[in-house]
Amino acid sequence: MIRSVLRDLASGPIAVQMRRFLVVGALTAGLQLALLWLFVDVAGLNYIIGATIAIEITIICSYVLNNAWTFRASQNTGVSEYFAGLLKTNLVRGTAIPIQLGVLAALVEWGGVMYLIANVIAIVVSGLYRFVLDSQWTWG
Repeated sequence: MIRSVLRDLASGPIAVQMRRFLVVGALTAGLQLALLWLFVDVAGLNYIIGATIAIEITIICSYVLNNAWTFRASQNTGVSEYFAGLLKTNLVRGTAIPIQLGVLAALVEWGGVMYLIANVIAIVVSGLYRFVLDSQWTWG
């Protein structure tokens, strides 16, 4: 399955979706970093708590953008379908939160990496996981 997904990323039917997913991901990652900075450096929250809140806000933003653009061919329309998709993406991305927070904490605590840089790495590490699950279940 992984080999097939990787092959499709370059030239297969999901290549366009993956590129759009990456654009949305880059935009929402920027938003997440800005929120994380605000929560930690301005509001004084612990970086793990700030990251958790920032992640949830960007989950909602990602869903709105991905539903409208990335997965518009299988877009969730109608109130109940839309909110069911939002619930599904929260479940998918919710399972990625421990991965992202674990990588973030490990890099900060054991690697001495600045929390914002560590968060970028954590976003990338959990990104492919989120794409595969979202494309197959949330919009599959």
